[in-house]
Amino acid sequence: MNVINNIRQLRSWSTINKGTRCVLVPTMGALHEGHAALIRAAREIAGQNGNVAVSIFVNPLQFGPGEDFSKYPRTLIEDLGICRDNGADMIFAPKAEELYPTDRSILLQETSLSQLLCGASRPGHFEGVCTIVAKLFNLVQCDDAVFGKKDYQQFAIIRRLVRDLDFNVVLHAIDTMREEDGLAMSSRNRYLSPEERAEAPALRAALVAARTSWKNGERDPKALERLITQQIQEKAPSGRIDYVAAADATTLQPVSATTELVVIAVAVFFGTTRLIDNIELK
Repeated sequence: MNVINNIRQLRSWSTINKGTRCVLVPTMGALHEGHAALIRAAREIAGQNGNVAVSIFVNPLQFGPGEDFSKYPRTLIEDLGICRDNGADMIFAPKAEELYPTDRSILLQETSLSQLLCGASRPGHFEGVCTIVAKLFNLVQCDDAVFGKKDYQQFAIIRRLVRDLDFNVVLHAIDTMREEDGLAMSSRNRYLSPEERAEAPALRAALVAARTSWKNGERDPKALERLITQQIQEKAPSGRIDYVAAADATTLQPVSATTELVVIAVAVFFGTTRLIDNIELK
């Protein structure tokens, strides 16, 4: 397994492996079983003769003022072991100064999907996401890229990025990995106090309740949102809801008569820790 930390070495690796299918798994490190599942999925897509590349980079551009950039967990040694054990061929783990010149002056901005949900409360976040993903696609020269569905809005925006800027990259969305009690796996779960951790599975339980209501015929998005809000408030009293929103899964706009797939997304603060989750309604 190659571990690379600078652009020169990465470009050399990409040149040597040109013509070999490459599948990228972008991460911010602090890897857990959810990331391991993404790497395993990438390994399957790449096949025996392809390459699986994993980026490990805590991207400063996607953290706003007062967010957790400085304390975001950095566990590179453990991360490398997880990558190796799950089939990665190359790890790109640069420092920020390697990717961002001090006089950088260009950011990529998405102006539609990023205005809602997480984008409404995290201004500038998705500019940082789009910028780093575009740089990684350009540097790694991957054929495919694998993302988790937990960050549903992020995947929708990256899908739009690939479409609008004509990246020759095939995207794959992998179902969210969960703890036994339903909580979506996240690097930020380690921030939770024992009391908060006990309440956090209420997010998934509320989403599942909404799906049951949907299967029983409820089609009013606002009614589903109210159901989820009520359940979270009852079962997770220490949580502070950022948003509960039913949306078109492709455009992230409010559900309409033409919506083919509905996603309900939630974001809830436990103290300063912000957790997100979602569920698709078919």
